[in-house]
Amino acid sequence: MQTVEGIPVPTTKSNPEKVLEGQVSPYQKPKKAKDKTGAPPSRFSLRMTAGWWRSLQCVGMGLHFLASPRPPNPDFVKYIPSTLASKKGQFSLQFYLPEGYKKDPSSDKWPVVVNFHGGGFTLGSATDDARFARVVLEKCHAVFISVDYRLAPEFPFPTAVDDGADAILYIIENAAKLRLDCNRIATSGFSAGGNIAITAPIRLFEHCKTAKVPEHRIIAIATWYPITDYTLSRAERRALALRPEATLPPTLTNLFDASYLFPPDLNLSHPWLSPSQASDEMLKESIPPNVIFYTCEWDMLLHEGEELAHRLQQEPISKNVYYTMVTGVAHGWDKGPNPVKPPPKCEKLYAECCKTLKSIFEEDETHSSILHIPLKLPQILHSKPKDESDGE
Repeated sequence: MQTVEGIPVPTTKSNPEKVLEGQVSPYQKPKKAKDKTGAPPSRFSLRMTAGWWRSLQCVGMGLHFLASPRPPNPDFVKYIPSTLASKKGQFSLQFYLPEGYKKDPSSDKWPVVVNFHGGGFTLGSATDDARFARVVLEKCHAVFISVDYRLAPEFPFPTAVDDGADAILYIIENAAKLRLDCNRIATSGFSAGGNIAITAPIRLFEHCKTAKVPEHRIIAIATWYPITDYTLSRAERRALALRPEATLPPTLTNLFDASYLFPPDLNLSHPWLSPSQASDEMLKESIPPNVIFYTCEWDMLLHEGEELAHRLQQEPISKNVYYTMVTGVAHGWDKGPNPVKPPPKCEKLYAECCKTLKSIFEEDETHSSILHIPLKLPQILHSKPKDESDGE
């Protein structure tokens, strides 16, 4: 049994994938959305199916939140207008505040983690990562802002990425009022949100080329089992997986792809969609200097994530990459709907991630205030994870 955003999904035997009408062979590299999804499904039917899965997800996440230690509730919510997306509207930011922020109203310059939830760009909500928020508050002493970006199929690509960049832009422009340090921003995300944690900074970087944006620095990304390359077919991914039967079933992946990848002629190599397809120059310029990268051993996304992590560390991109492959777990393992105890390993790994984030925030604050020179941390790339069989 595996979970998708808190929804229990039975594992199934690995069978050859059916080729949908208009879809290229499962083992042929897709270039356009229609190559991956076939003839465009009815958007109405996609909305109905997504609505059913969203209902299940609410139940699953409700169970996930019951286990001790209980995750916090947001301290407040702000609704902000979209400014970058072609489809105008609004979405919410959920604010989680560290203890010191609440105790001392005069304190300012708080580091901030901007988070994006998972769910295939189709399911989920901004409160899904509240367990991670708790650890960020306790270990990083940073403000945690979770973005309730608009979902497909109602809002297909690139709305989620536009909303992600808009959220960061709002934080930059309102940093003084919110008592945040706009030179100590990190993004984080899980699964689809892990993709946005990478692509939103790219989107914002492109926006800054043509618009006047206040001075700011995004100094880190913490991305958990992200999808990074839509030019790979799901069949190819499953064939490469260590345990294909433990990967997400076609019922869900077909829904996610058909919902998000629209219109049919969408270029799957677009860097805001597939950061693995971005040029070295774009990644070097737009990705923050520090990248904390997690993959899952049984995940169909393992290999593309691992390849991107290695690429980001190598010249000419040369980022500080902290990479860990989590052994013995499937995609989204940390969102299990067990009401008795948190999923194994997640508390320990969340704490390790936040320890690294905290050191990045503290080192950057020292260099910014004293030396006024760019920060350069030692590169750490864990190609082989340490044994974590003693999960909580």
